[in-house]
Amino acid sequence: MFVTKRWLMGVDDTAMQSFVTSNTENSALTRLRSRIAEQWDTLSKTERAVCRVLTAMSPERLLYASAAELGSQSKTSNASVVRTLQTLGYSGLSELKQEVAAPFTSTVAPEVRLRTRLERLGQNLDAIQREVWNEAQELITLTSSMNTSDELSAAVNLIVHAESVHCYGLGASGMVAEHLALRLRRIGVPTSVLSTDGFRLADQAMALGIRDLLIIFAPGRMTRDIETLLDQAQLVGANTLFVTDELGEQVSGRVTATLAAPHTPTGLTSEGLAGILLGDVLVQAVSAVSPDKALRNSQSLNDLRSRLGY
Repeated sequence: MFVTKRWLMGVDDTAMQSFVTSNTENSALTRLRSRIAEQWDTLSKTERAVCRVLTAMSPERLLYASAAELGSQSKTSNASVVRTLQTLGYSGLSELKQEVAAPFTSTVAPEVRLRTRLERLGQNLDAIQREVWNEAQELITLTSSMNTSDELSAAVNLIVHAESVHCYGLGASGMVAEHLALRLRRIGVPTSVLSTDGFRLADQAMALGIRDLLIIFAPGRMTRDIETLLDQAQLVGANTLFVTDELGEQVSGRVTATLAAPHTPTGLTSEGLAGILLGDVLVQAVSAVSPDKALRNSQSLNDLRSRLGY
């Protein structure tokens, strides 16, 4: 169903009419409009005002819009924007942005996305820092809402009972894997990083054992290396924790547990931000399960640093 310009301008506040826009090719916006159409009769005046602004925006503009900006444009508030999106079935603005960004990032070249960011933010330092902080906060909120206590508990249990942990990630995800491996080693969990790909990866994958845990950070692309690592883990009987943005359903049945680490929809924040923070949650939880072990290792680490002159 489409909405007319009269509806977007607020002329008709009682009926959901059809509209015409040049952005109907974005599947996420199509779903958004469908949800609005289905619930229009039950939406409040404030919620309808928010919906008008949302449906009038292009995918690119929506990706960089904050809840405060949408609240200002709809003459409501940032809280009203969030509540409206929750009424429509989203956890918040960040989830909607993730859906809008999926087709955009897969079809638009990285340099075009970069140019869009630069044009959108310009050289205004206040605007730049505000947008970065806003997106970081939205990603943190979304990551928290996407991972239940039961899912986190299952992941912690796998780490605690593993004889050895092996972390894998490529590119930006490789830095996330290294971060988690470092922090786990510091609390006494034997952990290695599978830090290469292709031919050399076979040598590192040979270390996987039946009582080990393989943690894979793979946001949205299934590579041959990841496929092979999953197969090898199944072959030797190792458990697998899969941390991803888009591949959860694809690996269902092939991994022991999954956690969600949504990526930046705009590129304003680090690709690995959610994964790093999720790793920090796991490390803190593992420390809480075995506090004496974590304390002993912390003391040993500090002692070694002192003897090294640090």
